[in-house]
Amino acid sequence: MKPRIHPVTRPVVFRDRAADVAFLTRSTADSPRTIEWEDGNTYPLIDVEISSASHPFCTGKQRVLDTAGRVERFERRYGRRTGAATARH
Repeated sequence: MKPRIHPVTRPVVFRDRAADVAFLTRSTADSPRTIEWEDGNTYPLIDVEISSASHPFCTGKQRVLDTAGRVERFERRYGRRTGAATARH
């Protein structure tokens, strides 16, 4: 492994503002803002808009798309091709 080519990682606290959740992890990111963590140490703080704690896919509050309605709308707009018409193209 070549020396001095890998970025320095450090403990950083990421705080999800939407879910009011914070977690401590290692990252190459740095921030001038700091926070005192549960262990009594002070770490750089990075606020994020969304994380696994608030993302709809991870929380199960995902919006279901109306795919049947989209297909019907497409068929109304462009017409449904018959078997003979699609065979020619």
